Amino acid sequence: MNVRRLDITRYYCPMTFVKVKVQLCEMAAGDVLEVLLKGEEPLRNVPAAATRDGYSVLDVFPVEQDVYCVRIRK
Repeated sequence: MNVRRLDITRYYCPMTFVKVKVQLCEMAAGDVLEVLLKGEEPLRNVPAAATRDGYSVLDVFPVEQDVYCVRIRK
């Protein structure tokens, strides 16, 4: 299992999940993507979209004020 990191704290929806989706498409099954995101909208939308597309959201946790890490398994 490989782990990749993606910082999308400078992006806004819908570009947040577009960036995540591109990264996930390049990964092998079972790999994990750690996504750093900022704000309530990406925090709601990225995990929901990942789940809807068949990926597993492993966890979501705060990193600093208004910045979160979402771990997604392909």
